[in-house]
Amino acid sequence: MSGVHGGPLLYDPDREAPADWGAVQDRLAPLAVRYGAWRSSEIRRRLARAGISPEDVRDVAGLAGIPVLAKDDLPALQAADPPFGGMLAVPPGTLRRVYRSPGPINDPEGRRDDFWRMAPAVWAAGFRPDDVVLNTFSYHLTPGGMMLDSGLRAVGCAVIPGGVGNTAAQIDVARAAGATGYTGTPQFLLTLLERARETGRKLPFRRALVTGAPLPPPLRELLQGEFGVDVYQAYGTADAGTIGHECEAKDGWHVSIEIVVEVLVPGEDRPAADGEAGQVVVTSPNEVYPLVRFGTGDLSAWNREPCRCGRTGPRLAGFLGRVGEGVKVRGMFVHPRELAAALGGDRAVAGYQAVVSEGADGGDVLTVRVEAAPGAVLGAGEVAALGARIREAVKV
Repeated sequence: MSGVHGGPLLYDPDREAPADWGAVQDRLAPLAVRYGAWRSSEIRRRLARAGISPEDVRDVAGLAGIPVLAKDDLPALQAADPPFGGMLAVPPGTLRRVYRSPGPINDPEGRRDDFWRMAPAVWAAGFRPDDVVLNTFSYHLTPGGMMLDSGLRAVGCAVIPGGVGNTAAQIDVARAAGATGYTGTPQFLLTLLERARETGRKLPFRRALVTGAPLPPPLRELLQGEFGVDVYQAYGTADAGTIGHECEAKDGWHVSIEIVVEVLVPGEDRPAADGEAGQVVVTSPNEVYPLVRFGTGDLSAWNREPCRCGRTGPRLAGFLGRVGEGVKVRGMFVHPRELAAALGGDRAVAGYQAVVSEGADGGDVLTVRVEAAPGAVLGAGEVAALGARIREAVKV
């Protein structure tokens, strides 16, 4: 990679600060469409339904006639055409790993190092080769753990694969290893810091890269002011990889140079005006999993004001909400269909309601209220069994 580590907080200055960002995007769009049409049956079908030839797309504006593929549609696509819904561009046996995300959605990882392009976000957050980093995303079935792990290792960091939960053990190993950094959700970072303080100990974290959950300004202020951890955000998905990340200015997410990002008004699919909320839609010429107008379901807005960091592209103005059925709980998507699969066929259950709220520690709390069917009794054993089924279905 040309220019790696060449700037103070630019992982690859030649690529992250092009003289003409729009020209780079206009080159990527037709490349993604042509490669996708060649290797992905899903993209071929969508283009054919729209009456569009790959050669018709010459720039970003040329994407406009292609229908957006919603992330919420992936489970049905994959069920009809397993295992990847016709979206995989290589034989499954050539992959490095296959993951299973809530939805359920199968996610591929190709053999290229840092497959999800997380290294620029890691570098921008100030991580360096001598850092030891506690990574608290799950390494089991879902790709979050390896997404951050691969970016950290590309930069040269030592990684503690903490995974989810086991708070006491994670505090112990972070202190024993002298962990200087943290990756995970912001809420779990606060939990670790507060739990350590309650026991009279201090964690050695100097910086953190957080993702998978919102970072409200009061929470960032608490983490940075009270605990002295320099907190940066990254934004990405298992399907599209890293979409954006913060720089030292912490004023929005700089869009990855390797993908095309559109912000489209939901229901209209027209480009949102600067500052107007819209769905983040990704087109990517990824050699393993090409995407054309993939709707992430996340809402954001464009900020095109110049940034003092030197990157020349526009920024996304953070997380502004969701479109579609999925909601995030502790960095994982939860869908109504997963609860339906766990509870819908139980004759003892007349109805149920799921509520996501904020806990006392600022973390997400998923509460499922269950109504017993007439004549049914839900005792402690039955409730425990229902809880186990729900946890297995939603993976949080």
